[in-house]
Amino acid sequence: MSDKLVNGTCNGTSSNNHNNKCNGNGKGKDIRVWCDGCYDMVHFGHANSLRQAKALGDKVIVGIHTDEEITKHKGPPVFTEEERVKMVKGIKWVDEVVLGAPYVTTLEVLDQNNCDFCVHGDDITMTAEGVDTYHLVKSANRYKEVKRTAGVSTTDLVGRMLLLTRNHFRQGSAEYDIEKEGSSNMGQDSAAKSPWTGCSQFLPTTQKIIQFSDGKSPNPGDKIVYVAGAFDLFHVGHLDFLEKASKLGDYLIVGLHTDPVVNSYKGSNYPIMNLHERVLSVLACKFVNEVVIGAPYCVTEELLDHFKIDVVCHGRTPIALEDGKIDPYAVPKTRAIFELIDSGNNMTTERIVERIISHRLEYERRNQAKEKKEIEAFEALQRQKQTQKAG
Repeated sequence: MSDKLVNGTCNGTSSNNHNNKCNGNGKGKDIRVWCDGCYDMVHFGHANSLRQAKALGDKVIVGIHTDEEITKHKGPPVFTEEERVKMVKGIKWVDEVVLGAPYVTTLEVLDQNNCDFCVHGDDITMTAEGVDTYHLVKSANRYKEVKRTAGVSTTDLVGRMLLLTRNHFRQGSAEYDIEKEGSSNMGQDSAAKSPWTGCSQFLPTTQKIIQFSDGKSPNPGDKIVYVAGAFDLFHVGHLDFLEKASKLGDYLIVGLHTDPVVNSYKGSNYPIMNLHERVLSVLACKFVNEVVIGAPYCVTEELLDHFKIDVVCHGRTPIALEDGKIDPYAVPKTRAIFELIDSGNNMTTERIVERIISHRLEYERRNQAKEKKEIEAFEALQRQKQTQKAG
């Protein structure tokens, strides 16, 4: 092991060039980085953590806990282990996926997978007994931290679904108000605020979009494929659809509708994730090359010509007419470049919400217990810091 593998923090903004990595070994050997977790309801926060991990090495190997292990330590997962494995495999910075990772990360699991060190966000993960799941690798100096993505967590997304809140797609001057109501509003003590799960509103930046984008333009002669939609709560159905769409050409562009447009055809409090969040979720997918932010609902001549689109695709979900009478795909149909794709997956955003609501009490208990442990751990850390200062 390199003596540079010390417990520390890196913001993950370095390139994949060996000279710029936080942990280069200088020997030409691939640096293998281990990340593990539940990866339940995979979102752009997970993806950003894996992006930062990739910047610390050459290969990212992701260990995923089984359904049984998650249920034991934090309550039932929303997605099955098969679904969670597929979602993580679809993230562009992931090289290998290992199902059955232990809840407490061991040195043995790092060695078995030829990994140099483990990377996790700067929040605390604990077992059902309240033990830090990374204490073994921390003690061995084979652990590094990256910055957790503020403004999103699985707990927060579950809360949005259960409460049918609409704050996540505020418009105008209220759009960037910092939201201090977190997961703790889920029928729990609203005075309780975990510093990790309690969620402030996500604040988008151009830097974040650049970090997620591969920055590549289509090559001359590439066949360009275009799809459009909400892609809300990016899930395995979306993933399978985009994989099939990508196989119809060489370069896949995804058009994302604005929040008001999505709400006009979905209703209720949809989209669950706002436009900024959906952009990063889609950009993290390895099948996607480019995203059009705020794409028109009707695919226009101008859009097709501007991006030199050869094929326009849609899935098997119903196509809502604009103003109840205009087919949004009329233009590509006239050009004979429209295709319907059957992804073979019947997962929808609505089905995810149904899963959550049908198990509401279980998820509320899960989130309440998780937040209580996090608050206790945070308070213990604060006391430890105060003691060190006093000494």
